[in-house]
Amino acid sequence: MTDNIKTAITLFLITLISGLALGVVYGVTEEPIELANQQAKLAAYESLIPGAAEYKEEAEFAATSNAASSESVSIDSFVAAVDENGDALGYVVTVTSHSGYGGDIQLTVGYAEQDGELVNTGISFLSISETAGLGMNADKDEFKSQFVGKTASDQLEVTKSGNAGETEINAISGATVTTNAVTDAVNAANLCVESYMEQNG
Repeated sequence: MTDNIKTAITLFLITLISGLALGVVYGVTEEPIELANQQAKLAAYESLIPGAAEYKEEAEFAATSNAASSESVSIDSFVAAVDENGDALGYVVTVTSHSGYGGDIQLTVGYAEQDGELVNTGISFLSISETAGLGMNADKDEFKSQFVGKTASDQLEVTKSGNAGETEINAISGATVTTNAVTDAVNAANLCVESYMEQNG
């Protein structure tokens, strides 16, 4: 009986010390991880809408994000890229697809006005862990460049033909699930920015 009590106390102490140690490690690493995430996001913004003086979170985006979100896609943030005078140069929507083959895929989608329409300036991945050599090819320019120049009013579809039309995206060979996940995310971002412009434009 005494041995059982000693064993229980020992296990309790080990668990307590381990928990405290993990808490300390988390406290030490939380801030650097958050800073790294913010820097990655800023770099993505700058790659999509370069030359902005500030990337300003739009507080009014909540209603449009709710309209664009679904079980498979969620809108994370909406920022306006503004110049020194506060005039908008474009917008960046951060969106997460929950239907990637390897888990959640988080990306940013840029938009700038061109001939009176909001046009996609590109996509940049913040988090993607798809299959190497297949789904990870989504992070290659060959795939990402397909979204550039599409308008925010476009409803994009995936094609396996290899000969994508104006509102189509060529599927990555062997990675249709990833292609659909990214395309759905961009469609959600399109809906979000279109709704935002209708309400605030």
